[in-house]
Amino acid sequence: MSNEEVFLTKEGLAKLEEELRELKGAGRKELAARLKLAISYGDLKENSEYHSAKEDQSFMETRIMILEKMLIKAQVVDASSMDLGKVSVGTVVILNDVEFAEKIEYRVVGPAEADVLDNKISYESPLGKELIGKKVGDIISVNAPMGVIKYELLEIKAD
Repeated sequence: MSNEEVFLTKEGLAKLEEELRELKGAGRKELAARLKLAISYGDLKENSEYHSAKEDQSFMETRIMILEKMLIKAQVVDASSMDLGKVSVGTVVILNDVEFAEKIEYRVVGPAEADVLDNKISYESPLGKELIGKKVGDIISVNAPMGVIKYELLEIKAD
């Protein structure tokens, strides 16, 4: 993980803090119980339950370290106190797909919070990069595998 700041919304910060609490509390307890049970089966060399639990433990501890580093570097953005004259991290944008005349709403967030299914796009994504700094009325062009997609920026708002 780089030394760059991690931009999060208040909601994103709370979600990561909750995930960390869960992993450090219930997650570790559950894995300890799985390991204890697996060890009770004997012969650790041939014990697939033990190896699976150890692998899961490794993944969980890595995730805990990643979350702790992210939270140390976290910069909380508050769209309600931002200049809504241009797109920035934390703002909500309403776009019009020029080709299909379809309105789409996205919240621009940091990579840690991005979730396309929840209409949260990272400022590091192709669309996010094009949106940052744009103003209402601007046309945004994004290269996609199927060609260039054009959007008109209709509105910028705080969530």
